[in-house]
Formats: sequence, C-alpha cells, structure tokens
Amino acid sequence: MAASMCDVFSFCVGVAGRARVAVEVRFVSSAKGKGLFATQLIQKGETIFIERPLVAAQFLWNALYRYRACDHCLRALEKAEENAQRLTGKPGQVLPHPELCTVRKDLHQNCPHCQVTYCSTECLLAAAEQYHRVLCPGPSQDDPLHPLNKLQEAWRSVHYPPETASIMLMARMVATVKQAKDKDRWIRLFSQFCNKTANEEEEIVHKLLGDKFKGQLELLRRLFTEALYEEALSQWFTPDGFRSLFALVGTNGQGIGTSSLSQWVHACDALELKPQDREQLDAFIDQLYKDIETATGEFLNCEGSGLFVLQSCCNHSCVPNAETSFPENNFLLHLTALEDIKPGEEICISYLDCCQRERSRHSRHKILRCQLGVWWEAGLWASPCWWLPDFVPSPSSPPPSAGRTICLSVPALNVWQRLMNPT
Repeated sequence: MAASMCDVFSFCVGVAGRARVAVEVRFVSSAKGKGLFATQLIQKGETIFIERPLVAAQFLWNALYRYRACDHCLRALEKAEENAQRLTGKPGQVLPHPELCTVRKDLHQNCPHCQVTYCSTECLLAAAEQYHRVLCPGPSQDDPLHPLNKLQEAWRSVHYPPETASIMLMARMVATVKQAKDKDRWIRLFSQFCNKTANEEEEIVHKLLGDKFKGQLELLRRLFTEALYEEALSQWFTPDGFRSLFALVGTNGQGIGTSSLSQWVHACDALELKPQDREQLDAFIDQLYKDIETATGEFLNCEGSGLFVLQSCCNHSCVPNAETSFPENNFLLHLTALEDIKPGEEICISYLDCCQRERSRHSRHKILRCQLGVWWEAGLWASPCWWLPDFVPSPSSPPPSAGRTICLSVPALNVWQRLMNPT
C-alpha cells in the first residue's frame, strides 16, 4: 500500500500548509513515475518548501576522518576557525571576524550511554525518540565485535570516498520502524520512494560496491540481519528485499553537506565593508581555500545523505528550474526556484547534489563525465560528445540529427556555468 499524498507533505517545516498550496504531486508516466508540479506562480529565488528528512546519516568515512557533525541533524560541530585549522593543517590559522561563526559549543550534548555528540538537547531527544534507543551501542561503542561496528567496518571496506551512500541510513530506517508505535505509517512512508526493476537494482548495487558486489552484498545482508532483524520488516532482510532496500537508498538518497567554515564565509560576504577592506577579506578567503585544497583536497564538508519524501518526487532535468541546498548548516533541505515557475509547470532539479557542487572543479568534471551521463533521446548532436566548459560549438559544427541517441552530461552551457561556478 503506497503512502497517501498528504503524507508527502508531512515532513515540511515552516509556514503551515505553504507547500500544499504551492505544489502538488502527479503521476507523470511509467518511466518517470511521479513528478512535482507548481499549482501557483513561484517566483525566481522563492523558497518552494523546506523539508526535514525521514532519516539521515553522516557518511562513515567522513566521520572517521574527523568531520565532526551532529549525529542527528548533521550540523557541523567545529567552530569555523577550528574547521579552517584542521583543513589547512595549520594549528595557528586565525580567522578575522570570529563573531560571525554561529556554532554554539555550549549547547552540545553527548548520549550518556555511547557518547555520540549532538548539537543540542533537542537533537539528542529527537534521535532517542525516533531510532537511537535501538542503535545505541552503549559502552561497546569502540568494540570491533559489536554487530553494528562489524557492519560499519564491512561497509567502509567496500565503499570508499567519495561516498554516495551509507549503510547507516538503512540501519536508521529499520531502527525507526522497530521503535515506532505506528509501524505501518513508517513502512508506508518508506514505500513512497522510487522503486526499480531487478536489473536496475543490480546496476545500482554494482555502482556502489564495485565488481565483486554480489559477494559483498551478501556479506552486508548477513551482518545487517545479525545486527537489526525486525519481524515487521522481514522482507527487507531477504536477498531480494535487501537488494531493493539498497537500491532505494542509492536511488533516492539526497546528499547533505554542512560546514561551519562555509557559513562563516557567507556571513563575511554579507558584511558591509569599505572597498579596501572588502578586497583584503576576499583575498584572505581565496588564499584560505587554496591552502585547504593543497592540504586536504576536495573534501571540505561534513557529508551524509537523507531520504526526503517530497523532494524525492522532483524529477531530473538537464536545465533545472529549482535547486536544493542546506543553508541552515543542518539537514533541513531548501528547494529554491532558479527561475519563475508557472502554474502547471513541472519542478525539476539537477542530478548534482549539494555535496558534489561544493567539491572542487576537477571533482565535478569527473562526476559529470564518468558517473552521471544521461542517455538523451533528442536531436541535440549527430555523434556522442561530452559538453565541457571549454567546449563551445561553432557555426561549423555538424548539424543536429533528430532522434539520435547520444550521451550528454549537461547539454547546455548555461547549466555548466551554474555547476562550475556555484554561488
């Protein structure tokens, strides 16, 4: 039984009923499934909705490498200056305008049993209420033989950075159902997400785990069952059900990126300064990012993923009219209009998530070239080609051939400019 349409709005936050008035979910086709459509004029720059995830989890390698985030909402826990010191490898790095950092360490709380850290009492209580009572390892937090630790170690051994999913997202799905009083409601909510055919599921698993994915998937399923089996979800623990659950997370998981340093930079951008002071501050920030890239490379943020019911209804477009972001430095997703969207028009987003847009230019090129090419049925070019920022078709370029199947990453230079130079 699918979740009712009213359930897709139940995790929106902010003005009550705003999303229900502005958008609606419609069935598009058997190939695309559902789509999100405007029911009134949405102006460029307008926040269409703000949504919290059903579940979210930090990537395991990201956490292991000391990217400190709230275990519930993924809010960055380091102060901006601490973040800069770690990423540059310079313990003496000092940031101007430290008052612009919004991290409140005095509010941080630890689970009294396993000592995982939360940004606030509210997050500690929310996690305990939804899933953490099942997942809390207590004093066995660092015991390599604890079932959850064995599961996480197995996951890290088969899914290396750059990470795109986490086995703990699946664990929190199970734990949520195990703790819930109304288990059927949560099962209906999770069933709302896009499903794939068996062949498509296998391709997704192959992409996440590599060439030896069948043996690795079975190992993960066995460890997952040992740690988390729940009778109400028995189908999820069968070989076919676990593959489907794996594919659900791989297909629908929305990347989440948070950074106290990024928040500090945005606050600096908003300062009203004299031209000379602005020039000096901008030069300082530019050099800071160069130092970070030299020392750390492309991994700047606390990164994870989450399952968002309403956002998952948005289909992909090479020329999106909306984008997702996480401007509150936590897991609250903002969907914002990139242009005016008329009533009846479908709301589409790009396949590059927030974390990928924040990474280096080289990393974005690689993702677009190698991982996320789109087979495009259209008369856009006569032969297979990749649209790169330094490739501009000239009048002498061959004419398009209608109906030819070609492989394009992003067949529009204005989209490339947006991706390569995110604001």
